[in-house]
Amino acid sequence: MHVIIIIMRMVMMAVPIEGGETGRAFFVFGDSLVDSGNNNYLPTTARADTLPYGVDYPTHHPTGRFSNGFNLPDLISQRIGSEAALPYLSPEMRGQNLLLGANFASAGVGILKDTGIQFEGILRIYQQFALFQQYQERLGFEVGAAEAERIVNGSLVLITLGSNDFVNNYFYPPNSARSLQFTIPKFCSYVISEYRKILMRLYELGGRKVLVTGTGPLGCIPSQLAERSINGECVAQIQEASQIFNQLLIKMTTELNNQLTSPVFIVVNAFRINMEFINHPQRFGFVSSKIACCGQGRFNGIGGCTSFSSLCSNRDLYVFWDSFHPSQHAWEILANYIFNGTTNYMSPMNLTTILAMDSNFYK
Repeated sequence: MHVIIIIMRMVMMAVPIEGGETGRAFFVFGDSLVDSGNNNYLPTTARADTLPYGVDYPTHHPTGRFSNGFNLPDLISQRIGSEAALPYLSPEMRGQNLLLGANFASAGVGILKDTGIQFEGILRIYQQFALFQQYQERLGFEVGAAEAERIVNGSLVLITLGSNDFVNNYFYPPNSARSLQFTIPKFCSYVISEYRKILMRLYELGGRKVLVTGTGPLGCIPSQLAERSINGECVAQIQEASQIFNQLLIKMTTELNNQLTSPVFIVVNAFRINMEFINHPQRFGFVSSKIACCGQGRFNGIGGCTSFSSLCSNRDLYVFWDSFHPSQHAWEILANYIFNGTTNYMSPMNLTTILAMDSNFYK
């Protein structure tokens, strides 16, 4: 706790922001799929701060991203012409960097409060929101309340949650409390009802263009293949849960958009996009959609990615970087779907269309 207090004092250091209009701010919330390094500053085992994480990042050093290189927030930032938003807990999150936005994501978190309890010390989603409120106060101090509100309302927001509620909660071996409490359909409905509250809170905090990523095909990730698959087939029960969750997510966000009379929430059908990789890896330049690039055991899906792990020589040939997370190349393809995908993949429309329609978009 003492360490966190010291870190937050560093974060709160104010440096005056001088002149110049910046591009669109970008805010990120969620789990390890989008964490850019917050967990480096937290007392948790859920971290990616050692090689070979970051082996393909420009510095070739680990950054806290659960990737061999860039992750999804990085690639979206590049597409919208902005510098990548820093992890909010970074000591560099001050001065001019505040104008870029901030990444509040923390590996291990979920939609439910009891998800990820095994990791400890992580920023649960409502803690991320509390830091977002703190960020807005700091930004208002630097540029004035009206300008801070304009920056936040005109921003792009990404939120990625849900995967941990299944792989690190409901399906967490051997038998989780949630799996004894709910059937799969009822659990999915419960999680979506809680997610609705989270998304509405994000709207209350100023989010007006929010990318919401659904879960990928969780039954096909190397960790689940290693634990539950016999011959490398995707795990049917977990696939069913992923599909139900994603269908309910689209339905729920459609209802919210109708209620708000604006396409605030844009759903990325990560399940459908990733199934393209799984079913047709060669079409996208992959040699494997089952074996992780970095890991050990069956499908390199046992345990984490460490300096002792088996490591592939060409990361671009693998859909999965480690037992849970996509490779940078897979993220690049998914980012392309986000910007250019049809309504089969993006609901209600892709990000390029949304930004073109958005009268608040500024350069």
